[in-house]
Amino acid sequence: MTNAPAAAVGRTPFLMLGLATLGFALNFWAWALLSPLGPRYKEVLGLSAAQQALLVAVPVIVGSLGRIPVGALTDRFGGRVMFPLISAATIVPVLFIGVAGQTSLAALLAGGFFLGIAGTVFAVGVPFVTAWFPPDRRGLAIGIFGAGMGGTAISALTTVNLVKAGGAATPFLITAVVLAVYAVVAWLVLRDAPGRTVATAPLAARMAATLRLPITWQACVLYAVAFGGYVAFSVYLPAYLQSGYGLEQADASYRMAGFVGLAVLARPAGGWLSDRVGPVPVLTGVFAVIVMMAAVQALTPGLMPVGTIAFLTMAAALGAGSGATFALVAQVAPADKVGSVTGLVGAAGGLGGFVPPLLMGFIYGELGSYGLGLGLLAVTAAATLALTVTIVRSAAARHRTAEAMR
Repeated sequence: MTNAPAAAVGRTPFLMLGLATLGFALNFWAWALLSPLGPRYKEVLGLSAAQQALLVAVPVIVGSLGRIPVGALTDRFGGRVMFPLISAATIVPVLFIGVAGQTSLAALLAGGFFLGIAGTVFAVGVPFVTAWFPPDRRGLAIGIFGAGMGGTAISALTTVNLVKAGGAATPFLITAVVLAVYAVVAWLVLRDAPGRTVATAPLAARMAATLRLPITWQACVLYAVAFGGYVAFSVYLPAYLQSGYGLEQADASYRMAGFVGLAVLARPAGGWLSDRVGPVPVLTGVFAVIVMMAAVQALTPGLMPVGTIAFLTMAAALGAGSGATFALVAQVAPADKVGSVTGLVGAAGGLGGFVPPLLMGFIYGELGSYGLGLGLLAVTAAATLALTVTIVRSAAARHRTAEAMR
């Protein structure tokens, strides 16, 4: 990858990083609006556990797959255009759900489908931030940007209370106003890095070239487990805690917010550690921890203290792993394909978060326990750990050797 442009100095990169992180957080707030209300919709609309899981999973899969074209478009048009565009487009489904879309499952699914637009913003931010920072600081910078995933915590902490205080439309109306303000500010203030590498090849050719890169597939697997695990817990943890441990809706939402908050804090730490010791050692430790904690939780221990410790430790590991994965991408991916790689890897992460809620809902419906689902997570993390210490480690070493010879 090329170094950040010489003009990208002073306070400007940090201002751009701050605005990008804010945009990420606000769009993720919108993206996660349906999750805290899942139990409410289940009760009001008489949904089954599987229907509730589908409702919260639809925005995840749309936002995930949408990152593929959005990442490629960001390589071409830059974050200065794409950040306000995504934010403005998200306002439409947010208003639809708030005003008219809560009367039936079909309406919620339609609104949730287009709400997935908000989840594509991640594929805008990574190439935008990467272009503003030199290689030895990209891990931390992208980790800080990734902390914007804490927007889901805003939703967890506020949505249910806002509905109780002001009615079913209140959180959606507030979110729409905030997104509109951000879209205007982003259009006026955001700037792409001077001299950034602009992709000029046709979209199909760029995507084909991106698919041939080994880093694309390796990072897809890593992110599907690390970020996918985070997304899965962030959308399904309230239902898990209510069904598995009998917690009240508000209590479950607060605990989910704690899980999200810790993962958010750990993500920059994963990027920072990757700048210093390399992404592969960080990822190795992360997946080892996930294996152990998922295995512990598969036994369904008491929530206090063992279950809480297991979940919070997993939260930290999943957050750090998400940061380390994109530190690896920032180091290895070609400069003109960072957005395209990010789109594919981000899609894999989102898809990794789409399947577990559906699977957990099905398993609980059939067995009355979530133990098998957590056991499958432990097995998946173990396989990813094996991939990290073999293929990924070898590929990273080859890249370092090639860079040293230039």
